[in-house]
Amino acid sequence: MEIKILLCDDHKIFREGLKTLLAAESNMRVVGEAADGAQAVSLAARLRPDIIVMDISMPVLNGIEAARKIAAAGKGSRVIALSMHSDRRFVAEALKAGARGYLLKDSAFEELSAAIRSVHAGKTCLDPAVASAVVDDYVGRIAASEKSAFTVLSDREREVLQLVAEGKSTKAIASALKLSVKTVETHRNRVMGKLRVDSVAALTKYAVREGLTSL
Repeated sequence: MEIKILLCDDHKIFREGLKTLLAAESNMRVVGEAADGAQAVSLAARLRPDIIVMDISMPVLNGIEAARKIAAAGKGSRVIALSMHSDRRFVAEALKAGARGYLLKDSAFEELSAAIRSVHAGKTCLDPAVASAVVDDYVGRIAASEKSAFTVLSDREREVLQLVAEGKSTKAIASALKLSVKTVETHRNRVMGKLRVDSVAALTKYAVREGLTSL
């Protein structure tokens, strides 16, 4: 299946270089070129390309806003953002705007070609240089905004909770964790207090829901 591509960059020589390289790829065809974000939005609506390779920094309308408008139009075109910026704020904003890929401009052409095929297949593609920053940011946001067994309870409390949910007696838990019975009871009471539950059944439901154990 042929992949129709729209190139959006305010540097003509850059567009021409990419167009020449893409012409040598099997099943890829550049159907249009845009020199600014507004033109990109207009051409995307008229040409309905499969993939839009979009520079982030463009005049009239920047690439992120253009990507947002294109995504909102719902024509099915998928945007791969190109940028000189590896800052995760740019990456996050591009993805929030609807981009399905983010590559740095110093990437090898083979990486762009692979990204085009990957995004066309419905996947998301991130430049390795920014992927770890995006993951770190995502994990940090989750830890800061969501309460789970991994943020509310200590390591030992989670161990006790899992064993309680699996039906182990206090004595068996103490033996397994090499703790005193009194210490296990203290941990169990703290868990109940933190989770605001008052029964083993409720603890079990919570442990299953949080993925600490299975029924």
